[in-house]
Amino acid sequence: MTVPTSADSRRDDPVEDPVEKYVATLSGALRGPARLKGRLVEEIRDGLDDTVAAYMREGASYERAAREAVREFGTPDGIAPSCQRELTIAQARHTARVAALAAPAALGCWGLIRLAGRDHAWQPGPVTELLTLNLAGVATIAAVLAAVTLAVTGPLARRLPTPHRLPLAVAWTGTAASVAMGITALVLVALSLVVADWPLAVAAGALAAVSHAVVAASARTCRRCARLPVA
Repeated sequence: MTVPTSADSRRDDPVEDPVEKYVATLSGALRGPARLKGRLVEEIRDGLDDTVAAYMREGASYERAAREAVREFGTPDGIAPSCQRELTIAQARHTARVAALAAPAALGCWGLIRLAGRDHAWQPGPVTELLTLNLAGVATIAAVLAAVTLAVTGPLARRLPTPHRLPLAVAWTGTAASVAMGITALVLVALSLVVADWPLAVAAGALAAVSHAVVAASARTCRRCARLPVA
């Protein structure tokens, strides 16, 4: 007689299924890149299914096998920190990369606005120059922090522990970069009213706005990850 697998015997109502409830609880506790999170959760589900199937081969019903498998794996709160550590590092790496790339992109937008006003009487004022200088500072900090983050979370991670506060530092650097680019977008759109090639100025503002949105979303997720306990 063929013993049904855990997938065959799983209850139709996922709310009452111990395995599905366990997986849903774990997934809800984790934050980080969606693809990596989905892969980690799926690996846990596969492990639970294998354990359930092993108990069922010994003659246990699905309900009992599922309860035993969940008990054997431990609580979601118990395994979440080890999963979250991997997710937090991955999110910090992603945020560092986008911040390092987007801040120079904002400086490129200022180059476009200067190009757009080359045949017009408009000249950059003190506020514009100060904002450009601040953007250059943010770009430099983001680039350096990105290099450090990618180094210590890459090959060096096998020899040295990842600094505990590094993900939070990356998150706030990304937040600063996103704020700078948001201001840049507003200023560039306003300047489009006084430069000769206003379509180019509007395009530069739109590029800065998109960069702001991308970095802000990544930095926000990174802040949430950094606040969660890790193993």
